[in-house]
Amino acid sequence: MGYGQDQDKSEQGMHGVLGEEGKSSSLEVRGDSACYKLKDLNSGASHLMPAKRLKLGCGYIFTLMAVLSVPAGVEAQTGSVTLRAAVSETVALSVLPNFTQGDVTADVVGSGNTVRITLSGTDVKDPVIRVPLLVRSNTGFRISAAVESTTATLSQLSITDIRRTGRLVSPAIVSELNVTRHFDLRGLDENPSTVNPLDLSRPLLVATGPRVSLGGTLDSAGNALQITVLIRLRPQSTGRWLVHLTFVGTAESLIQ
Repeated sequence: MGYGQDQDKSEQGMHGVLGEEGKSSSLEVRGDSACYKLKDLNSGASHLMPAKRLKLGCGYIFTLMAVLSVPAGVEAQTGSVTLRAAVSETVALSVLPNFTQGDVTADVVGSGNTVRITLSGTDVKDPVIRVPLLVRSNTGFRISAAVESTTATLSQLSITDIRRTGRLVSPAIVSELNVTRHFDLRGLDENPSTVNPLDLSRPLLVATGPRVSLGGTLDSAGNALQITVLIRLRPQSTGRWLVHLTFVGTAESLIQ
């Protein structure tokens, strides 16, 4: 077997961070007189048990990249070398880096599946903010929202638009995203006829959907779903107002 053929086989075994969840990847290498099998062990220990002398040519040199959800172990076995890896279920939220809202000051802090946005201003006029929320996931997900403020009330939270950011986003996600009915303004007038304060002091479900990302990493271009969230606030009095808005994404399998 030539080196180029071995390299092609090794590249086929590579998976990104957002590779298909729930499946294992395997890679086999055969030696002249012995082989080793890597497998998942409940004990979490890893050890090497040589059977016979193993001779490897340059064709067996390759690089493996995988995210292991459990520790890997090694056992001696005649026949082949097998590496199995499972990708953990992941939901990641973020906001477009160029997010600005005119006279409203927006401070965004993102960490994994959570985005916390602090909005503030001094204008007594009801501000309208559009948040470009990005969702990456290798599994089904749910998004909830919560609002905290003592100086302003939330009069509207609506999803007005969703779109794929590139070819690494599932083609079905736009049609299969389920938005909670009273938050869904896609294709409708963004200015409601009546405005009533919303109580989001406790997290409320905003949307659910299937897997978003077909590959890539947590910061790859073209593998996120962009959801435009419209926020309308009503300052309670003159002077400076402050609002904390939090979005949390949860993997579908983790929801009880």
